[in-house]
Amino acid sequence: MRMISHKKKLQLNHKGFIKNTKQIPSPNYNARPKDTEINLIVIHNISLPPNQYGGNFIEQFFTNKLDSNKHPYFKEIKNVKVSSHFVIDRKGDLIQYVSCNYRAWHAGISEWNGKDNCNNYSIGIELEGSDHLEYDNAQYEKLNQLIDCLKSIYNIKDIVGHCDIAPGRKTDPGPLFNWDLINIGKNT
Repeated sequence: MRMISHKKKLQLNHKGFIKNTKQIPSPNYNARPKDTEINLIVIHNISLPPNQYGGNFIEQFFTNKLDSNKHPYFKEIKNVKVSSHFVIDRKGDLIQYVSCNYRAWHAGISEWNGKDNCNNYSIGIELEGSDHLEYDNAQYEKLNQLIDCLKSIYNIKDIVGHCDIAPGRKTDPGPLFNWDLINIGKNT
């Protein structure tokens, strides 16, 4: 079963931001290596605290403002500096943290098709979720809109999970992510 969305198309501006989308700047990014072709999309999941949804803990984490006293798990990640280009929450709302023109810190130690450091040439998309809960239809719809937008600008060759670029280290987007519901075909 393939979901088809007929909602308004997303548009990326020359600064690497999706127009008319909530933007929360993360300090956790840097320049991509010179002349790097963006050709990979990496899909992740995130929930803070683990397996809990809603609130603004993801925002606080990506902006280095997470209060480690709010939850025991937060003490484990208090010195971690990460980001992603995008987050799609449980309702399907899109938030952008890093311009696509820059290197978000989402992949960590990673490799795809013999090329390491996937942060250099990928766009990271976090879905609010976990390995233990199905994603909402609204998230798939927004993800498809975002993929279509990104593919209209970049020569995206592959769309993969974090688990694919960091096997044994990462499991997201998890076994309940339905790959059949996203537009993974090359530049469709």
